[in-house]
Amino acid sequence: MKCIYCEHPYTYLLKNKQRKCGKCKRKFSPRKIAREQNLLKLFTEGHNVRETSKRTGMHFATVQKYFENFRRTIALNADEQYQRYSHLVTDYDEYLYLPKSLNPNKDISKLQHFLTLSYENKVYNIMMPTVQHYDFDTEDEQEKKLLLKYLRFNKVAKLSKSQNAITEFWDYFETFILQYKGVSDEQFVFYLKEAEWRFNNINLNNSLTSD
Repeated sequence: MKCIYCEHPYTYLLKNKQRKCGKCKRKFSPRKIAREQNLLKLFTEGHNVRETSKRTGMHFATVQKYFENFRRTIALNADEQYQRYSHLVTDYDEYLYLPKSLNPNKDISKLQHFLTLSYENKVYNIMMPTVQHYDFDTEDEQEKKLLLKYLRFNKVAKLSKSQNAITEFWDYFETFILQYKGVSDEQFVFYLKEAEWRFNNINLNNSLTSD
């Protein structure tokens, strides 16, 4: 088995079942690597944390931590990929997302606001300022209605046609996010990036590092 760090072809087995590289002398656990590869496979296939925990016998919290790391990797890779292809962006539009179970007029403070850009039938999303950024009175119904109206009618947009990759992604995202309940504001961007990654790689016959 080759070294996972320097790719030296020769490693040897230690008593604790780890392997040590004959060149760089670093140690690694083949069992841990196999576990991570299996978790990545299940994540890629679309299994949620609970399903994966049952399939692997791993603790729910452990699986959840791995999945959170996968989403962070996705977000970082999305940024790197976008930097390479940003010059190809043709369309962009803003999206206001609120779970269908919530009332836009009453629950405007829970609104998620992001900008979707498209290039070569792929999309890239940028989170926009939260509604708290606008410094409005959360107890004033009139102010909430005015803010919602402002957000809806003061969007930046450049679309070459009404039905495109951007609107297709929004439809995809609305369906995708339904499987998750109670996503926090802090974690929302990572779920958005997961949806972006799945949409851009619809067959998912690739790893987290694929374009």
